[in-house]
Amino acid sequence: MSTTSLPLRPSEDAPYQHGHAPADVEIVIPVYNEAEQLATSITALRAYLDASFPLATLITVADNASTDGTWPIALRLADQLPGVAALHLDRKGRGRALRAAWSTSSATVVAYMDVDLATGLDALLPLVAPLLSGHSDVAIGSRLAPGAHVVRGARRECISRAYNLLLRGALRSSCTDAQCGFKAMRREAAAELLPLVEDNEWFFDTEVLVTAQRLGLRIHEVPVDWVDDTDSRVHVVSTALADLRGVVRMLHPSSKRRTVARPTHPTANGPVPEGDPSGVDPADRLTLVTPGGSTAAAGPILEPSPVAGFVDPDRSAVFADELLRFAGVGAVSTVAYVALFAALEPGLGSYLANAVAIVLCSLGNTAAHRGMAGSARHGLDRRHRLGVAAGLMGVSLATTTVALAAVRAIGLDGLLPELIAVATANALAAVARFAILRTWVFRPTFGILGGRPADAVDPAHRPIPTPTDRPG
Repeated sequence: MSTTSLPLRPSEDAPYQHGHAPADVEIVIPVYNEAEQLATSITALRAYLDASFPLATLITVADNASTDGTWPIALRLADQLPGVAALHLDRKGRGRALRAAWSTSSATVVAYMDVDLATGLDALLPLVAPLLSGHSDVAIGSRLAPGAHVVRGARRECISRAYNLLLRGALRSSCTDAQCGFKAMRREAAAELLPLVEDNEWFFDTEVLVTAQRLGLRIHEVPVDWVDDTDSRVHVVSTALADLRGVVRMLHPSSKRRTVARPTHPTANGPVPEGDPSGVDPADRLTLVTPGGSTAAAGPILEPSPVAGFVDPDRSAVFADELLRFAGVGAVSTVAYVALFAALEPGLGSYLANAVAIVLCSLGNTAAHRGMAGSARHGLDRRHRLGVAAGLMGVSLATTTVALAAVRAIGLDGLLPELIAVATANALAAVARFAILRTWVFRPTFGILGGRPADAVDPAHRPIPTPTDRPG
């Protein structure tokens, strides 16, 4: 099949193309210690694009601090294969690599896929077509959408579905598969999103999508064919924990305010402020090797920074949506707990996996409640808050342990019966946790829930001003 490239306007400042028109699509391949499969994968991808893809493309290998022979191989590929560039970062992080490559791209659409090419390449054109036409701003591949064909183990399938269910419940995500390593966006959308995204690791994908949705950008989903890589470098447990921390962070109201307020600080056209909350060092050295082996300046990176001029609103008022969020935390915690239990059980055993998952989810649960309700400002001292946390943890641990013991007692073995038992038990425990919170935490502030007006709150607790008491 012959290759047809759509003509684009030449750009004098295109960093990769040396005076030629920039690519329609730049595909970034983030890699860390992938020396074994890098050359094979990039060669196969370049051959497919040249033979079957009707758009001008550039492949950029983004090496984030590999310690094996990945970078020398990337240099050789950039030198020998037309349409392949290489980018090296001194610090690790998939999100950091994508941020660096997308920020410095001159392509109309920026995309990425995993180096194992687990996604069927025939989905690439449906992925980028609505972006090039202007119909959509962001496009993602989905292994969970109708029409997708997936080959992977039951354990990963369960974790993936639980995680995406968690996102829909906690962050109101409309995407079916946030973590699929197959995404694209218009360069203008990347310039708008990247300064608002804090994470530089695996949660980067999720934060980009949630931020895009909060900004009202159009997100297009494409069902994909997917074959899981049995030699994956992803550490499931540590990645799952990091993702849960990211979800808790994005639950906080300040995350939503920071997202909705569009960036007004200098980015591509000026310096990025220091003290960045993401931990990205503006002094990170980037080595960019363009097709043909030449070295070029990478250009400014669109890093996250606080929104200029933002001032926190008065936090003393009680908002009705806080009640809904509090009620939802129990359901979110149950989903997160099931995912952690499924990930930990094969290595730790049922009871220890249950205890670890309960402790971690209870910590996240307590942090979410404290962040959303501000229990400290409601008059609860440290001892009271620790008592609440211990009570919630004890209820969950006791309920799920009894459920596991009951499953063992009736002779049911295997992960599936255990998951059903602990999920049911933790859902029941969520009701009990809410009752505890309603009595110990909510009642001092939301006095109406206890059947008495807010001004009748126990004088031992600091009163919360009503809306009419607020200045102005």
